Amino acid sequence: MAARVSIQTEDFDLSTEVARLREVDKGVGAVCSFIGTVRDRNDGQSVSTMELEHYPGMTEKSIEAMIDEAHRRFDIFGARVIHRVGLLQPLDQIVLVAVTSAHRGQSFQACEFLMDYLKTQAPFWKKEQTPEGARWVDARVSDDAALARWGISATNS
Repeated sequence: MAARVSIQTEDFDLSTEVARLREVDKGVGAVCSFIGTVRDRNDGQSVSTMELEHYPGMTEKSIEAMIDEAHRRFDIFGARVIHRVGLLQPLDQIVLVAVTSAHRGQSFQACEFLMDYLKTQAPFWKKEQTPEGARWVDARVSDDAALARWGISATNS
């Protein structure tokens, strides 16, 4: 069985990851995926680089728990989360969430649930380099609201 969670500095390939998920179960009728990328601006300021840090071991455990929760909530076959760390440039891929199920609705919901959870609860720290210098990126109130629709409260604001 392939790993469900990878925290890595290397880039990833969507086609390869989806193929690995699909080969596990011939009942897969739907695959939903999301890729997040580094933007060249945030909150009205130019961003030249983004650096992501994490707490090894704790991060993987946290994401594994959220995948377990997605399996409890949705009728899915598999899920894969890859999150990059280290120094990234605009347009670099940061995160992949991919989910398989028999039907599209469950895949879409589980993929969105996992992304909402990742944005607010996974232990990552992001630092952006702007013309004014480095700044840490805080979670947004809108991210908390997105998670709240799943019945999970967060107070990152």
